[in-house]
Amino acid sequence: MLVGVEIIAQSYLTYDQIFIKRQFYLFKCKLPNSFCKNMSIYFASLNSGSNGNCYYVGNDEEAVFIDAGLSCKETEKRMKMLGVSMKKIKAIFISHEHIDHVKGVEVLAKKYELPVYISPQTKENCRTPIPTNLIQNLAANSTTQIGNLVIKSFSKFHDAKDPCSFVITSGSCQVGVFTDIGHVCENVSSHFKDCNAVFLEANYDEEMLENGPYPFHLKKRISSDVGHLSNKQAMELFVQHRSPKLSHLLLSHLSKENNSPELAAHYFKNQSANTEIIVASRYKPTEIYSIHPLGIKNKMISQSKQLQLF
Repeated sequence: MLVGVEIIAQSYLTYDQIFIKRQFYLFKCKLPNSFCKNMSIYFASLNSGSNGNCYYVGNDEEAVFIDAGLSCKETEKRMKMLGVSMKKIKAIFISHEHIDHVKGVEVLAKKYELPVYISPQTKENCRTPIPTNLIQNLAANSTTQIGNLVIKSFSKFHDAKDPCSFVITSGSCQVGVFTDIGHVCENVSSHFKDCNAVFLEANYDEEMLENGPYPFHLKKRISSDVGHLSNKQAMELFVQHRSPKLSHLLLSHLSKENNSPELAAHYFKNQSANTEIIVASRYKPTEIYSIHPLGIKNKMISQSKQLQLF
């Protein structure tokens, strides 16, 4: 293996260190600078759960939010915890109209003049107002380019008017955000197969839901084909449709009452193979993770060595 590649693989690199090591790799390989531009993709969960959902995905130049379910103030706080500047965010993509996905979108969009990509039906049923001048119509099964990021939306089953999930591509690396899914349809499984990393819903444990405190009608809604994925359903998708290049699986949107981080992680432990299993918290952001198109994965920064990214 080339020395340059070995250096890039070191863990806990800061953004500047990664850039310097890539330039060294270019020198060793005599490759054009365009080869390394935006070659890695970075991703983190700011929060994941019924109390608010917001996912960060980006490259060296720009990033987007998938959903904006935290208040503007809390979103800024979480970004500061990650050591990432809000200046990197270039757009917000909304998956559906439920409040835990749109709570902060109005203030965030206004304050940072961010375009909000949202389907007409989702906008019509959204109780949170969005500045008209910032709305960009989003159609299912369409692609949108934000700088060097390509964001593809696709339809799914959930109890919302026009729900969609997303795959974000930078270079040859793809990150999927697959939450709020009633059951695994062809759209979900086919896009899952292409991803290097996925935020995958593991909302509930079937036994905990059945024996838990929720009323019967709510239990039926959650477990229905337009509800949420259980640990078992998420596991089946992971085992049956994962790609050999899937390096990170972030278990997301866990129920506070009907699941636990320990249970969800244990469920996947014996089937993880070469995939790193991470549980996205409903109380704090994850680390920022990165994937290199040559198959190298690493944490971008440690929480003890944060850096403002512009």
